[in-house]
Amino acid sequence: MNKGKLIWHVACDESGIDGQVYYGFGSLWMKYQRRGDFTRIIRELREKHGYHNEIKWQKAHKKQYAEFYAELIDTFFKNSWLAFHCIVIRKGMVDKEFHDGDYDLAMRKHFTKLISTKIIAVKKAHPNRECEFRVEVDPLPSRYKKADEAFHKIANSMLKKEFGGSALIKTVVTKDSKESEHIQIADFLLGAVMSAFQGKASSPAKLAVATNIALYLGWKDLKHDTWGTERKFNIWYFFDPRAGEREVTTENVKLKYPLPKRVK
Repeated sequence: MNKGKLIWHVACDESGIDGQVYYGFGSLWMKYQRRGDFTRIIRELREKHGYHNEIKWQKAHKKQYAEFYAELIDTFFKNSWLAFHCIVIRKGMVDKEFHDGDYDLAMRKHFTKLISTKIIAVKKAHPNRECEFRVEVDPLPSRYKKADEAFHKIANSMLKKEFGGSALIKTVVTKDSKESEHIQIADFLLGAVMSAFQGKASSPAKLAVATNIALYLGWKDLKHDTWGTERKFNIWYFFDPRAGEREVTTENVKLKYPLPKRVK
């Protein structure tokens, strides 16, 4: 890497796009040079617990892997170089008039908004450093076959208006989650959040996993959002004030493992 340049690896997944009350997008963030550390840690956890399946929220109901999930969660929160940011949207609150009457377009806009907003925050936190972002996504839920290319182009256009200069997002790669443990962890954490919002964890085992994640935030459950400045585990509930009262509260996060002060 070029001296002084910060390169970020961002892995993304989606949930609830099949007609549920809420839909959302999640993203796992790390410095690009940490990818090897991440792969090693996940491999060691798999070997320790004999877990050889894809890591997905859908599989979190299996009680025999409860210790694996518990240590996976602890590992995520213990390593300060890992972060998770997501956006949650109540579908019934989306005004299609702002999206050409199309939920498909609205969803793609919300995904773009999540990633571009986070990139803006990272850039502002490191004003004297050159930054570059490399994104990998599970196939975006869209009938538009080039949704990943559209995201890449639109997000970079938004970021250029904000900062000028060259394109900040250097690559966007579409991968099946089976080929990316980064996307798998994004799926796992997003699934836990979405189960709380949907109000239907499908098993006691899944409820226990979601509750465990909440405890690392100092919460009783995950049906809350965080303040925008939350760095480690950020839940952004996209709310339209015209819709009336918010059904979720914004809660302060008290991490079990506090983050060190950010180095610029």
